[in-house]
Amino acid sequence: MKKFSIAMLSMVLAGSMLLTGCGGSKTADSSSDAQDSTTSADGGTLRMGTNATFPPYEFVGDDGNVQGIDVDIAAAIADKLGMKLEVTDMEFDSLIPALQSDTVDVALAGMTVTPDRQENVDFSDSYAKGVQVIIVKDGSDIASPEDLEGKNIGVQTGTTGDIYCTGDYGQEHVKQFNNGPLAVAALVNDQIDCVVIDQEPAKNYVAANSGLKILDTAYADEDYAIAIKKGNTELLDKVNGALKELEGDGTLQSIVDKYISADSAAQ
Repeated sequence: MKKFSIAMLSMVLAGSMLLTGCGGSKTADSSSDAQDSTTSADGGTLRMGTNATFPPYEFVGDDGNVQGIDVDIAAAIADKLGMKLEVTDMEFDSLIPALQSDTVDVALAGMTVTPDRQENVDFSDSYAKGVQVIIVKDGSDIASPEDLEGKNIGVQTGTTGDIYCTGDYGQEHVKQFNNGPLAVAALVNDQIDCVVIDQEPAKNYVAANSGLKILDTAYADEDYAIAIKKGNTELLDKVNGALKELEGDGTLQSIVDKYISADSAAQ
């Protein structure tokens, strides 16, 4: 665990509107007969914003549709509220502005609850735990977070990994990328020394690129939650109510188990 990153987080978070990015936007409905969108939680369509480069929480499947843990959770919530789900894929750092402009109703993107984000949006109860990890090449002299001093660190722009590393090591040692795959490609090509990113997508990236590994020591622990436009207490209460029911009846755990095996989660 990084011992000094959290202490410095409050200093870096000031003035930063954070948001976990592929280019362009893409909209996908959860059903073929999607109806007109509405920001109301009383029927109609629940519009979800996400960034589909964060497997297994959100990614573009072979059929071209956005899928993953967050999409299934949003679909289950929409069902509880008697709504249809519409998913829009956008840049990660566009999610909070999209909420503020009423372009989407909820944002699920493996988004970590941070003090700065809480100033700009409201968050649901946490539905999952996240861990920031370090990806390195086999044979790297980086063995723990304490070895990152003076290294060139790759991060996804606007994520907590970006904020933590910029605060701990300075902007001159942090290389920002639009999404995780670009950061990992830079590591493979020896343009950077490591990548700091969330654990679950890190596993996917390492599995897809030989010669990479995840360090055993975590960089930081986090809580994922659903972001909602600040002040929309009606929707927030309904989402929290639906989450509580989904947790109580085992649906949340079954969704996670669908994408993350027990063996994989234990790594």
